[in-house]
Amino acid sequence: MKSSTSLACTILALSSISAALGSDNSTHDLKPFHIDLGAGIPHLQTLLNVTKLPKAPLYPGTSPTYGIDLDDLKAWKYEWEHGYNWTAQELSLNRFSHFTAQIEDLSIHFVHQKSRVQGAIPVLFLHGWPGSFYEFEPVIESLTEAFTDSNGSTVAFDVIVPSLPGFVFSSAPPFNWTVDDTARVFNTLMIDVLGYPAYAIHGTDWGSGVAYSLYSNFNRTVSAASFVFLPSASPTVAEIAAANITLSPAEQVTEARGTTWSTIGNGYFLEQTFKPHDIGLALYDNPVGQLAWIGEKVKLWSDPRAGQSPSVLNSTAILNLVSLYYLTETFESAAWIYAQNPNGFGTPYAKAPTNAPLFFTQYEYNIGSWPEQWVSRVGNLVSYKVADFGGHFAGLDNPPQFVADIREMGLFLKQ
Repeated sequence: MKSSTSLACTILALSSISAALGSDNSTHDLKPFHIDLGAGIPHLQTLLNVTKLPKAPLYPGTSPTYGIDLDDLKAWKYEWEHGYNWTAQELSLNRFSHFTAQIEDLSIHFVHQKSRVQGAIPVLFLHGWPGSFYEFEPVIESLTEAFTDSNGSTVAFDVIVPSLPGFVFSSAPPFNWTVDDTARVFNTLMIDVLGYPAYAIHGTDWGSGVAYSLYSNFNRTVSAASFVFLPSASPTVAEIAAANITLSPAEQVTEARGTTWSTIGNGYFLEQTFKPHDIGLALYDNPVGQLAWIGEKVKLWSDPRAGQSPSVLNSTAILNLVSLYYLTETFESAAWIYAQNPNGFGTPYAKAPTNAPLFFTQYEYNIGSWPEQWVSRVGNLVSYKVADFGGHFAGLDNPPQFVADIREMGLFLKQ
């Protein structure tokens, strides 16, 4: 642990110097970016107005495991049509500093919210599906602010949140693109475009695959890694028993939810892995269809208390997630990440060749469960905790816990 702390301190010092000096962005066509999707709203409203839904469920009282609840879909559709204000949501998102950069023939969108605190630690936040950069909207400003712990140590962060290739404002990648390719592009973003010689990372869902690739393959530039999800299959009940692992009550909930996902909850996964054109084209210009397909996952994968404090994952958040896909016309290209990485969550990961510290938080209502012993197999695990509130979209479902976890990583690096 001492060696990783010493390395981290050296990296942080270099990072601060480089960020102050800046970098040569001429080859990457770095440009400010402003979200402006209002032109698509009239067509969206027309489709919402003419789309018909059944008056009553075909089979009332069926389990959520069969898919979207008709009452939920009706309520979300009604709000989208009559109460939701995209203009206000767009204005809120534009309070952040957005940019695009050209890297390997891709246009990469990202938020780069710099802290005013000297020595702020750069952290790259990586989302998955059906999320977007919006997953981290509630935590960006808090992370850029100075935080001082009980020992008098202060930490703040430069927050970098890119859109994965093919998602919302980033262009679609080539056919055979993988998470390792995305990792390479994002390392270029951090090192060559933004001028950080080193940085920390956070990953969830597909973003965890990109984050692990960075952690393992770019171990000279990644100073620390935070995960709430691993890009490998959760251990089975039999494997947990064979390893003599005793799960806490919260971990038992997560393990049960992971088992449910792997047995009857992964139909979408198979569809998007093997037939991405089918679902992508069927729902391409179908906002209510996208709402059903995405909204069902967001609700099912979140804490049952979602929308209650501290969660901000309410119906407006769901409509924001879906609106970003629909209005940018990227539902199909985003779904393709499954087909391009068919083994993305199946292969056990070897321990990364790095001493950089790894932090992991298991949120009780996530859809995958990795006990501490399992997480320690993939990296230099220095912190493992279980959060009893929150699910798959941690930045939306429990912002205070999420911020606290990232600050813990930053304070460790400051030692």
